[in-house]
Amino acid sequence: MCALWLAILRTLTLVLDIYFKVVVVEIVVYWLMHFKIIDIQNKYAEKFVEILKKLTEPVYSRIRSKIKPIADFDVAPFVLLLALYFIGQLLAAMAGSCI
Repeated sequence: MCALWLAILRTLTLVLDIYFKVVVVEIVVYWLMHFKIIDIQNKYAEKFVEILKKLTEPVYSRIRSKIKPIADFDVAPFVLLLALYFIGQLLAAMAGSCI
């Protein structure tokens, strides 16, 4: 039974890790667009940003409904990163206790 539980926990940890990296990439791309290093008029960049927004915006909107921007600075991505890190550490600790 512990082997099944361990496999589930490791799979969840992997999914969280991938989503964490997607959020980090979205933050970096946003700042690159903000400083005009990436041109949004490029069709490939536009598609890439669209995909990132589809992956992150549903979660951001739920966080934004609870936590408003601070001085016009959107803290939703950083709150999400902290939450993902916390959940990942929790799952790792649970997997460690099963070994």
